[in-house]
Amino acid sequence: MNCWQKGIILWISVLVLSVSAYGEKISREQIKGLDEQVQEIKSDVMGIASELKQLEEKLLYPSSTQVAVFVSLVSGETFRLDSVEVRLDGKPVAQHLYTFKELEALQKGGVQRIYTGNVRSGEHDLEVFMIGKSGGGTDFEKSERFRVNKDIGPRIVEISLASQSIVLNER
Repeated sequence: MNCWQKGIILWISVLVLSVSAYGEKISREQIKGLDEQVQEIKSDVMGIASELKQLEEKLLYPSSTQVAVFVSLVSGETFRLDSVEVRLDGKPVAQHLYTFKELEALQKGGVQRIYTGNVRSGEHDLEVFMIGKSGGGTDFEKSERFRVNKDIGPRIVEISLASQSIVLNER
């Protein structure tokens, strides 16, 4: 092989390698751009999903008929709450069995939304049943019945639970 043939082969090899390296650089940049686009689309989809959930809630539970029931524990209570059942106008609307973490959150002042629904304006019968264990380990059951007046606009009802009583706060 001549020297000039070797030079041409060497020059073609260098050209092919540089073109393939340039192609890899472009594809890495394109991949990075695609990844950024995917992240933007993912963020947009999450935002749209959140907006749809809010819209769905407004459509399913219009403010004129909406009632939301929340559960909390009276501060300083040491009993263990096992379950709560809520009945509205004699129909069970919510029931919840509490895990250790949920009970711990309630004991630290947390509030749980246990029910959201639609009711017509007027007076409604609200029954609350709770089951738990006292600080001494004895089982207990407690139930209370309340009259809730629903007028136009959303109604928020908070049920504060204690080992000896159930208190209703309306807003």
